[in-house]
Amino acid sequence: MRDFETLVNEAVEADVTGWGFVWLEGRATEERPPWGFAKLMADRLATVSSALDLDTGGGEVLSEASVFPARMAATEGWPPNARRARELLGPRGVEVVEPGAGAGLPFPGESFELVTARHPVRPDWGEIRRVLVPGGHYFAQHVGPASAFELIEHFLGPLPQQRTGRDPQAEVAAAEDAGLTVTNLRTARCRMEFFDVGAVVWILRKCVWWVPDFSAERYWGKLSELDEQMRAGRPFVSYSSRHLINAQR
Repeated sequence: MRDFETLVNEAVEADVTGWGFVWLEGRATEERPPWGFAKLMADRLATVSSALDLDTGGGEVLSEASVFPARMAATEGWPPNARRARELLGPRGVEVVEPGAGAGLPFPGESFELVTARHPVRPDWGEIRRVLVPGGHYFAQHVGPASAFELIEHFLGPLPQQRTGRDPQAEVAAAEDAGLTVTNLRTARCRMEFFDVGAVVWILRKCVWWVPDFSAERYWGKLSELDEQMRAGRPFVSYSSRHLINAQR
């Protein structure tokens, strides 16, 4: 394993745009939920004539679908990711839009048969219902409660209140309050392992909401502790939580 400073500096300089994780190959692993969201989403896209993918990132997950409906749109709020999504999805006829901060979805009501999302930032249930046609479906994989909190709390200390956020039952209630009917909910807890400190630096730069004030300089000591543990042959273990949700208007 290369020395601590080399691993940190390499991760600080690495590209974190888009929503791919190839950079972590051989350096970290994450168990996947048992349902295989990307395939399920692709199967659904092949059965409708219009669909919208929310918070598409760089379009990496959406691009796995071999067939798109006649009208396919996606939203992405971070400009670097939106540019990447346009480059990836534009040639296939996908309309990628950047919604304004705090604004609703920039589409007329009853525009889509299917709305999808993988790890949406903050689902606006009222807007999702509004853009769905009657009988249309919302199908998504959400980040669940206390996801990756073992890693987050290594840097920030105990966060008992924040651990209760993203509760799937609370999201079901919010969806139904907005006029949707939740027809299926599945949950999973998945093991994550980090094998070198560069992987930790990279993921914290990519998932900036995990440790909002993160920089390698600010958390040099905490990173050094992880580096010592990993060099002793003990990967850092954390757990992600996910839930699969299907709702119908």
